[in-house]
Amino acid sequence: MFDYTAFSQEPLMRSAVGITKGPGETTHEYTFVSRDEQQRLKNGEYVYYELEEPDLESQNGQFALRRVLGRILKRVPLQLYPDTFLGEPEISPSQVAAMVGYNARANDLFEMHVAIMGYYDHVTGSFINPWIPPQSGKKIYLADDAMLTDILSRKKEKQPGSATIGSLLTRAPGAVPIVLSVKDVVSTHLAIIASTGAGKSYLASVLIEELMQPHNKASVLIIDPHGEYSTLDQLPNFAQFSEAGDGRGSGYRAQVRIYKPEQVKVRLSSLNMGDMRQLLTEMTEKQQYLLGRALRKVQENKNKPLWGLADLKKAINDVAKQKNDDDDGADDSTTVRALEWRLSQRFENSFTFDDSQHLDLSEILKPGQCTVLQLNEIDDRDQQVIVATLLRRLYKARMDTERGKVHSGESYLPYPVFTLLEEAHHFAPGGAEVVSTGILKQVLAEGRKFGIGVGLISQRPGKLDADVLSQCQTQCIMRIVNEIDQKSVAAAIEGVGRDLLDNLPALSKGQVIVAGASVNTPVICRVRTRITKHGGESKDAPDMWQQYFSNDAFESRKRSEAPLGNSNKGFNLLK
Repeated sequence: MFDYTAFSQEPLMRSAVGITKGPGETTHEYTFVSRDEQQRLKNGEYVYYELEEPDLESQNGQFALRRVLGRILKRVPLQLYPDTFLGEPEISPSQVAAMVGYNARANDLFEMHVAIMGYYDHVTGSFINPWIPPQSGKKIYLADDAMLTDILSRKKEKQPGSATIGSLLTRAPGAVPIVLSVKDVVSTHLAIIASTGAGKSYLASVLIEELMQPHNKASVLIIDPHGEYSTLDQLPNFAQFSEAGDGRGSGYRAQVRIYKPEQVKVRLSSLNMGDMRQLLTEMTEKQQYLLGRALRKVQENKNKPLWGLADLKKAINDVAKQKNDDDDGADDSTTVRALEWRLSQRFENSFTFDDSQHLDLSEILKPGQCTVLQLNEIDDRDQQVIVATLLRRLYKARMDTERGKVHSGESYLPYPVFTLLEEAHHFAPGGAEVVSTGILKQVLAEGRKFGIGVGLISQRPGKLDADVLSQCQTQCIMRIVNEIDQKSVAAAIEGVGRDLLDNLPALSKGQVIVAGASVNTPVICRVRTRITKHGGESKDAPDMWQQYFSNDAFESRKRSEAPLGNSNKGFNLLK
């Protein structure tokens, strides 16, 4: 590990890139002047100045040399060519300057505005602000790749608990890896926010690839409303996701289980009254009353914890009969029949809700396994109920396991879990309460105590519940053009400087601002290339239209239409 406070470890060859001019616009900024002839001092680039301070750990009053890191906010030319030099496009302004004796070298000077980050302290793992700007005339140096690699990320590549998602944008690809701390991602939650097409699903898949490699062996659950993560089933085919045994173990190979929409089951006995209200819309007050009483009745029956639709209907009739007896013979038969009909219509032919089948937690959640639940053919309301029931069961299982209430069975989960929710604004919309919002807030607030990490992905942060977004302490923010969404991100996310957020509309696809608990300081990252194939690409409509007229497509249509006879002959213009 590098120690940038010592004189003896100073690089042998280096040269200053500029000279300090004076203080900046705030107390934590300064300016320096540079020619930057090689144009290395881009916006967002890292520079430092040296500061001698008493070494508090020294016993004989020695001084330590601190490298105070800063990030360039903007570059301003100190002198521009006069407008008259720019009037003839065919003549270079430098030629005009030479003819009139104008000092053209002055136009090569730039004033750089720098935000002070501080010097990195390896003991505390944080940047310490020296609370003093550099003196005028002090040399400014460009931070080298090794220095940035050491202090920007909390982990090193391939270390246990590391996730390399890309490299620093202002440097050559791969020169300065950006490595997230998986422990902080899982314990303090993650948000990936971006406009459509910015690469949020791609980034999420890169993170999943890192989690499934041998240095992590994570237990991952993905809620996939659009079927974008099916290509993760390629993981076991790549050597990066396996390792040989060392004689003490059996080795490792990542596993992926993908559940198709018809395989995603929810047992009726896991539903509560909130779920029922969401699934059975527009119930009358009397129907809600009877259903609520009946639900409590079947849930309190310890002899039959796994109740089904028939049990619920019987409980409704029993509750109605008892109510009628208490109300001196009042007749609720019409309400009962209407409620039974609605329950039958909703659940009898459903391929999602079942009397006995459901997703076994011990099967879908295992270390070294990534499970993808594809919900793309399931109704939106049903999706919300599926997520709500899963999170409730997961939260209770982890809580009971940690507290020693269970030691075996399906509810015994003796390991942390990371759950990734695509289209998070659908499961926790702002300004509207759906059945999945409450449990999601509870897991985000309390899940870290029980080892439940949540990753939220959304293209519309303005539509995402602000409390939910603010609970995510690691943020990956990609291109956002919508002004409302930009303001939502700025209001809900702490620790990201305004200067970085101003770059949101200018980010290209695959570029991301990473900030929060899993990195030492906010950085702009270039996302690395995926190992597996990406499954979330947009359809290439012009290419597909062209393929329709290809010879192979023509012959295929001809064969498929042959049994139809000549009934459409008049419309078959291609034949």
